Order: sequence, then C-alpha cells, then structure tokens
Amino acid sequence: MIRTDALNEPAVRAFVTAVNAGDRDAFRRALTENATMSDDGSDHALDEWADREIFDSHGHMDVQSQDAAGRTLIADYRNDTWGEMRTKWHFTVDDGKISRFDTGQA
Repeated sequence: MIRTDALNEPAVRAFVTAVNAGDRDAFRRALTENATMSDDGSDHALDEWADREIFDSHGHMDVQSQDAAGRTLIADYRNDTWGEMRTKWHFTVDDGKISRFDTGQA
C-alpha cells in the first residue's frame, strides 16, 4: 500500500486525503468548479455520486499503485454499500485541481 502523503500528484493527494477523512469541504476544494466524473464508463452528477458513493457510505481508498505522474491509481476502495473492490482511478488535473476523474473496477 502507498501512504497518501507519498502520492506524486498534489491534487490527487488532496482528493484521496479528503475521501479518507470524509471531508466534503476538502473534497470540493480539490476539484475545479465544473469538475466532472464517470464511474464504470458512465458519467454521473459529481456531487450526488460523491454523497452516495463516498460520504454517506463512508468510502475509503487504500492506494496500491500509481503511475509515474501520480494521476492514475489502483486502489482497494471500500464503502458501506458495496464492500471492498479493486478500483482504477484516472485524474485530469488543471491549474492544480482535478477537473475530471474516471473510476471503475480494475
């Protein structure tokens, strides 16, 4: 497992830290104002998805690997709804914030 403070990309590090802390405000600060996302190839309304899949269900990411840029992660993700699964996360970063992320089962 990779410690969160060892993630290469600062914006991704802020995202993972916010998810694992259950901190909605820090999560939003890690994202651009008009950030978008997809889950298993389908776009979703980001705030509704985050509430359901992260915050209301106590989501947590244990990062297993990252690419050299730190913008693609493989993580064991768990929440109260789905249990634990291996997931892949890809982040697009603009001006130090995440403008899009795509996630799904790895």
